Amino acid sequence: MKPNKIYAVILCLAIAVLVLAFVNKNTGKPAIISNSQGFAVVELFTSEGCSSCPPADELLAKIRKESTGKPVYLLAYHVDYWNRLGWKDVFSKAEYSRRQSAYAKWLNLRGVYTPQVVVNGKIEFVGSAQGSLRNAIQAGLLTDTKTHVTLSGVSVNGYSATLQYKTAGVIDDGLLQVALVQNQAQTTVKSGENGGRVLSHVQIVNNFKSVRLGKKPEGTIMMELPANFVPSGYELIAFTQNAKTGEITAATRAPFPGTAVANN
Repeated sequence: MKPNKIYAVILCLAIAVLVLAFVNKNTGKPAIISNSQGFAVVELFTSEGCSSCPPADELLAKIRKESTGKPVYLLAYHVDYWNRLGWKDVFSKAEYSRRQSAYAKWLNLRGVYTPQVVVNGKIEFVGSAQGSLRNAIQAGLLTDTKTHVTLSGVSVNGYSATLQYKTAGVIDDGLLQVALVQNQAQTTVKSGENGGRVLSHVQIVNNFKSVRLGKKPEGTIMMELPANFVPSGYELIAFTQNAKTGEITAATRAPFPGTAVANN
């Protein structure tokens, strides 16, 4: 091999090493790389009464920090079926347990469990599985979509919010899912499997509405707000979903008036 070719090979290897070092710096984890055409909706089913859930909640917080400014939409649903075992999760609702059960049917699972993550309505795994979650997010970001959803005209009046939605490319049996998401919270758990621990949560689903689109690709939705609502502490996440398969086809977010806007 000629000297010039040898130098070229060495240079290429050096560049490759630098790229890998950058991607795996400090953590050894793959970087989340955004594609403007793709997105990832990450739905975590969790509970304060489940001793194996805190690591999944912590992972969700890490992913939120890593994916700032990217089309990654994180939602943590606190299910209610753990409440009978010693601790009632204040964020839990029966409708979130029903949503998880719907995924069990869509994905042909034998049952439900916590912590469980579903990405883009197509793949599920244990919520604390870091490699699986990052790979699924990356796959979503690199997948083009022909469906679109937008939110606009968000306004607050007392303990309710009104917003307009518009969709394009959604099939007739498509659903519009809209979640009111609380940025973060802490709970001192006094009993149950996590008794004595202080648990931190992010991206908590506080309210959830499902609209069957049918022949109406646009419209208005009203969402109830909690008594302690502060605009900067919440956001709205919306996504379209196939009612037959559970596949999520588009997603977006919107801040409340008076909140700094983050890029999708």
